[in-house]
Amino acid sequence: MSIEVKNISKFYGKQKALDSISFSINSGEIVGFLGPNGAGKSTLMKIISTYIQQDDGVVIVNGFNTLTDSLSVKNSVGYLPEHNPLYLEMYVTEYLSFLANIHKISKEHVVDVVALVGLTPEKHKKIKQLSKGYRQRVGLAGALLHNPDVLILDEPTTGLDPNQLIDIRNLIRDIGKTKTVLFSTHIMQEVEAVCDRVIIINNGKLVADSSIDELTKEHSLTTVFTDLTK
Repeated sequence: MSIEVKNISKFYGKQKALDSISFSINSGEIVGFLGPNGAGKSTLMKIISTYIQQDDGVVIVNGFNTLTDSLSVKNSVGYLPEHNPLYLEMYVTEYLSFLANIHKISKEHVVDVVALVGLTPEKHKKIKQLSKGYRQRVGLAGALLHNPDVLILDEPTTGLDPNQLIDIRNLIRDIGKTKTVLFSTHIMQEVEAVCDRVIIINNGKLVADSSIDELTKEHSLTTVFTDLTK
């Protein structure tokens, strides 16, 4: 089992952001994580990535507890948050080499990751000169540098044009051949094109967890999502 989420709850003051959510994800699955704005998706992704802690429940990633062995979880997870934090004044290779030094990763591996995410033509540019699509590739490269087994992507295609969206979608599909991928999005076609399975939450509660085929055998994914979250 790659990710195990067991009865996770999270409060912000008196507001319950997550309400006893449980699910598990097998190694090598690509799972779409859906829900309306404010449903708790980003909160749960941050908990799985150890950026914040839950108030109740247990999360196990690659056999490591996020509360008691957070460093091992960090080594197992590549995380791209919704608002991709980048040093815009740095050059692409300079920025990724900076991250590689933190992880004690060779410069040769940086070159490999740059090629993997399709950044080679832009690698000598400053990040601020890049389009939104290429900035997302830089964020993905940073998440992949330490070769994690699990990749968590929080709305990685927001704001991309159709061509950029297709490129990132294909990249996620390729990455999913060797890694477990959990990613959130509001684009249903993206989920149908990339994912094996869908998890939907609403108001902090789990409302669906099923394969794409099972979930859409009678209605479109958009219709199912609307019915479960309206």
